[in-house]
Amino acid sequence: MRKLLGEIKASSLSAIEEAADPGALEAVRVAYLGKKGSLTSVLKQMGKLSAEERPVIGQLANEVRSAIEDAIAEKASQLSEALLELKLKSEKLDVTIPGKPVNTGKKHPMSIVLDEVVDIFTGMGYSVAEGPEVEFADYNFTKLNTSAGHPAREWQDTFYFTEDSSVLLRTQTSPVQIRVMETQRPPIRVISPGRVYRKDEVDATHSPMFHQVEGLVVDKGITMGDLKGTLNTLVKRLYGPDAQTRFRPHHFPFTEPSCEVDFQCFECRGQGCRVCKGEGWIEILGAGMVHPKVLEGCGIDTDVYSGFAFGVGLERLTMRRFNISDMRLLFENDMRFLGQF
Repeated sequence: MRKLLGEIKASSLSAIEEAADPGALEAVRVAYLGKKGSLTSVLKQMGKLSAEERPVIGQLANEVRSAIEDAIAEKASQLSEALLELKLKSEKLDVTIPGKPVNTGKKHPMSIVLDEVVDIFTGMGYSVAEGPEVEFADYNFTKLNTSAGHPAREWQDTFYFTEDSSVLLRTQTSPVQIRVMETQRPPIRVISPGRVYRKDEVDATHSPMFHQVEGLVVDKGITMGDLKGTLNTLVKRLYGPDAQTRFRPHHFPFTEPSCEVDFQCFECRGQGCRVCKGEGWIEILGAGMVHPKVLEGCGIDTDVYSGFAFGVGLERLTMRRFNISDMRLLFENDMRFLGQF
């Protein structure tokens, strides 16, 4: 058995030395040290030896195993280094070649303006509230003092989900104001940005889906002067101290008194063009003092509290902010246009 162990050692070391790659080296390991390997077969015959021979042959077998394992480890290291060297030679990298440009994402122009609006109002002590886009007619109309039969509730103006006109895509973010007043007690200062839906024809300043930012303040001693000061602050912070606004009397069911607010057309500077439809001004929002019926419907004492509310079109704020003359550019996903921002 001594002779057999010596032959196994000599042949294994020779096979290891001749192994040309990791696969061949693994085959040598299995052939000699595997479950059916040559050395393993010899070790299984140890039980046939006498008590005197067993420890001597056992020690010799362990020495042979150690020699084989050491030789395999050394050869594996040599092969690994050789493969790495070959890879380095075959995969040359010219570090002087300019790298490929990586396109990075940018904020959409409407997101830029919305962030600015939120920053302006949070700086004035407002919080941000959100509500569902699929809304109940009670919140979208009834609780806003817009009774059944009002033109705004007609099927040709609104996207309804049910035959009884009880569920719809909200036409304004004003329902969020109702939800806030039902769950919070004054003082209240919130803005509620979000998508709204109306059956408008698509043109340079209209879309059936657009965005609003609603504002609501309810507190003691709130007046129309507070509303005008707030909206003028918004416009001047967005467009500069020279921005011009115009307040016109109007009627909204949920505010009394009510007004519409325009800013001077950014395309023609008040001269009249297709963007402003020849008027020189572009309507951006409706506003007014919250109607007492709306406050009382939310459990707010109108003898103690008053408030104002407004809803501004985010698209029109964005168009004025970046002098964009056609709203459709904001939704067409043309990278030549969006890449400018």
